[in-house]
Amino acid sequence: MAIGPGQGDTVEIEWQFDALDLRPAGRWLASLSAGSRTFPLLGVVGALARPAVVHDDLYLDTEDWRIAQAGYVLRVRHAKEKQEVTLKALPGVVVGTEPKRRREVTEPFTAPTGRWLAEAGPVGWRVSALIGRRPLHPVLDVRTRRRPFVLRIGDEDVAEVALDETAISIDDQNPMRLLRVEVEVEAAWAEALTPLVEDLKRSAGLSPAALSKFEAGVLARGYAIPARVDLGPTSVGTDASIGALADAVLRRQLGALLTHEAGTRLGEDPEDLHDMRVATRRLRAAIGVFANVLPPQFGALAPELAWLASVLGAVRDLDVQLERLELAPEWRDAWASGPGEVSPLGELRALFTREREAARAALLSALDSPRYERLTTGLMALVQQQAGQRSAAGRLRATAVVPGLLEQRHRAAVKAAKRARHSGAATDFHRLRIRCKRLRYALEFVQDLYGEPAVSFTRKLTRLQDLLGTIQDCQVAMERLHALATSSQPPLSRSLVFLMGTLAEKARADAAGLLAGAHSKVKVLTGEEWQHLARSLERLRGATTPAGPARPSGATAASSTTLRALPHGAGGPGPAIPTLGPGPEAILPDDAPRNA
Repeated sequence: MAIGPGQGDTVEIEWQFDALDLRPAGRWLASLSAGSRTFPLLGVVGALARPAVVHDDLYLDTEDWRIAQAGYVLRVRHAKEKQEVTLKALPGVVVGTEPKRRREVTEPFTAPTGRWLAEAGPVGWRVSALIGRRPLHPVLDVRTRRRPFVLRIGDEDVAEVALDETAISIDDQNPMRLLRVEVEVEAAWAEALTPLVEDLKRSAGLSPAALSKFEAGVLARGYAIPARVDLGPTSVGTDASIGALADAVLRRQLGALLTHEAGTRLGEDPEDLHDMRVATRRLRAAIGVFANVLPPQFGALAPELAWLASVLGAVRDLDVQLERLELAPEWRDAWASGPGEVSPLGELRALFTREREAARAALLSALDSPRYERLTTGLMALVQQQAGQRSAAGRLRATAVVPGLLEQRHRAAVKAAKRARHSGAATDFHRLRIRCKRLRYALEFVQDLYGEPAVSFTRKLTRLQDLLGTIQDCQVAMERLHALATSSQPPLSRSLVFLMGTLAEKARADAAGLLAGAHSKVKVLTGEEWQHLARSLERLRGATTPAGPARPSGATAASSTTLRALPHGAGGPGPAIPTLGPGPEAILPDDAPRNA
């Protein structure tokens, strides 16, 4: 369920050209204004001049460039009869003759200038979410004299051509000056008008603008928008040490967490929040998996990651519940209301939405807190210092250590599967899901070492985990509906309570049906893909460990207990090969949501 575009939310489709002189473009437009011209496939195209306007634009951002790093610019515009604030996406790379397509959210405002941020309109609430408690500072002061022309085909306005003379304040004496021709087109006409825009480009000697006005001004003023922090290498080769593998895994997951923070703050696409939560959980899992080679500081950060996962999860769980309502059109028809009435389904949606808004406010508060800043800066410092490679255990070859690590988790998953198949209880299948998730995370962490065998088994395991996760979603839905029905204040309407009971029963029936089919799916744990991976694990381990007693024929693929750590002193002369334990059992709690 994505939150759709709101008031003032559009996509700007625009060609931008640099000009040495605007007069040739003016003559091209005059030829359309005078007698109109005919273009192939378009017919007669006319141009209608509009009064010239002057725009005074002030670009704002935080001291650490929060808005630009999120991929946006913030512009406050003052014109003769209009004041507006716009949050505009930074332009991406354009290939060939395609126009730039940029998201643009605009709202008008009245004096005083800063009120739009406090009033939380369509721009204000987005900016507040992105910047948190950080104050806004002026970045660029830009003045543009614009001569606009409307292009018309028949009675329809299809585009606007603007001839812009822009001055960007660099110092008191020497502003940077730009001459630009911009063609903003209606979406339905973008493809059809491309030949006409190419004709304008050739006739007026224009060249595609490589930079937006904001980007050109930032460059001229010598500002350096910080790039994403380079955390270090995120992949390893088959000869890597277990410490280098741990460092790479932690960097990869921390990078994902930081990458999705801006989208999580905006809250418009639930997948950003989901991906940030997944990265948080994988960081926790990695700290557990590699506990024996990581310094104790990581163990101290694990509870902080648990805290972050919980505040992210509170919003994510409600996103899932709202999505379940949207994916059931038959419920909308069955619970339709009469004119002027609010349907029970609408009441429930409003109830979930209010809960989500409260959970989201708590999430933004958490992301703005010193606690979150300490967590992320602490993790960045540790992963940049190659913390996993400092101990003697961290310098052991990964392919000698990983087999024992995976075997422990695999054996736990197989044991849970046997118990779940025997009892058929939802609680046992939930426990199996947690064991599968621990195994899946460990497998994902070592895919650089084992390639396709690890990828193939992980893919099969993910399908089983998704099935078990759907069952858990049903259980969560039943529990949430029960809690709402019994504790909501003021009391809910009877029709809403009846609907909630109906939905809870449907969730129970769905879970029961999925449970019935789950018994046969657990065979994947000891199937062909696992056997193939087991052989790969043994082959690479054998290449890095001293020769030992011959193994019985078929031992490497016989069962889930094939991969055992070498006992202390095994394998003849040479040092013993220690194995890593699974780490703290609390790394993934039993109420963990699906698909993480």
